[in-house]
Amino acid sequence: MNQVNLNMRNILLIGAGKSTASLIKYLTDKSKEEKIKIIIADLSLENAKSFAGKHAHTQAIQLDIFNTEERQKAIQDADIVISMLPARFHIEVAKDCVKFNKNLVTASYVSDEMQALDEEVKQKGLTFMNEIGVDPGIDHMSAMQVIDRIRAKGGKMLLFESFTGGLVAPESDTNLWNYKFTWNPRNVVVAGQGGAAVFMQEGQYKYIPYHRLFRRTEFLKVENYGKFEGLANRDSLKYRSIYGLENIKTLYRGTLRRVGFSKAWNMFVQLGMTDDTYTLEDSENMSYRDFVNSFLPYSPTDSVELKTRYNLKIDQDDVMWEKLLELDIFNRNKKIGIKNATPAQALQKILEEKWTLAVDDKDMIVMYHKFGYELDGKTNQIDSTMALIGEDQTYTAMAKTVGLPVAIATLKILNKEITTTGVLRPITKEIYEPILKELSENGIVFKEKERKYLGYNEDNVVG
Repeated sequence: MNQVNLNMRNILLIGAGKSTASLIKYLTDKSKEEKIKIIIADLSLENAKSFAGKHAHTQAIQLDIFNTEERQKAIQDADIVISMLPARFHIEVAKDCVKFNKNLVTASYVSDEMQALDEEVKQKGLTFMNEIGVDPGIDHMSAMQVIDRIRAKGGKMLLFESFTGGLVAPESDTNLWNYKFTWNPRNVVVAGQGGAAVFMQEGQYKYIPYHRLFRRTEFLKVENYGKFEGLANRDSLKYRSIYGLENIKTLYRGTLRRVGFSKAWNMFVQLGMTDDTYTLEDSENMSYRDFVNSFLPYSPTDSVELKTRYNLKIDQDDVMWEKLLELDIFNRNKKIGIKNATPAQALQKILEEKWTLAVDDKDMIVMYHKFGYELDGKTNQIDSTMALIGEDQTYTAMAKTVGLPVAIATLKILNKEITTTGVLRPITKEIYEPILKELSENGIVFKEKERKYLGYNEDNVVG
């Protein structure tokens, strides 16, 4: 027994949130054959213990990442570190990993601070793998696999569009919005704020300011799953350099929702309910009805309902009105109950009451890529789609698509199957091929369809 322990390799997982269930299961399932021990570190020891269970190859520890001594001790004892903390906290872990020569894996976007460590990470021969979740992550890998294949044939990329959505599974889709929170509700409420969405269509730069964002959507169909709408992410153009698409004519990345969601969400945007820059007076005692009324003009005669319909230019037989009523947003007895709430926080409270997944609800991840390219003087298009439905509230589609790529990459780095050094994204063949292969064995599969390339200028009209 002692001999086995001597050969054990320690994987330190910092932060045991919702997305870690599939990650931990994958590693524990392989722990005996791979001789690994998974140390699950969280601020809440109880939470860490609940994920560790009674498995022989797991250990739960309490860890406050702001306690430098505690954090550095845990990192020193590890062979590789996975940080599943909120993105802004990765950097302290990353600096310790450089100091103590440990490889690091995160699912978050590469921050400027993380990128600044690149030279030092390379000098020490370390691998810091980032953006290896679902979006970013699976989107990178599945896109680069097709782009590299097109390039290998001598093709020239003309168009790349990519959409991802965290949605509710069809069998759990039980409200008029066709939506429930399957991930961080705050991210949904404040999505798109902080600058115009920027992308490129047919060689022209396009911008969508926030107040227009939810009225500029693109429609897509996914076989067996129906119709969706895509709305632009904030900055699509950073992917030109990441994917080597500097000369591409069309580059657009977006978020998927069911058709009709964006038009309805736009009501909140137009009223000002998604604003997160100021606080509401006495928000703790404010009723839902008071909250709505605070964005409407005063009237000595008209009801809040009538003022809402008038301001939004909707009739009482309009499905938009039905969607508002479904949220119970005009209730005078329900309180916001949050001190110094911003409008966005108050709206989130109202929505969480109606959009939280029920115990037996399942979530769904949908991804859709479009690749337009020219080969041998002909234009072609490949559409690639992936849809995954969660198993239950623990092993959700979100937990699986975030956690599995992280776990697979961690083991491959530990086993020296991935040896590239530096601050990385999973965009090279050495990284994405084996990970995508293993993801497909776990049910995360992309279906490709060849179709006629349409572009945006079918009639040679300037876009």
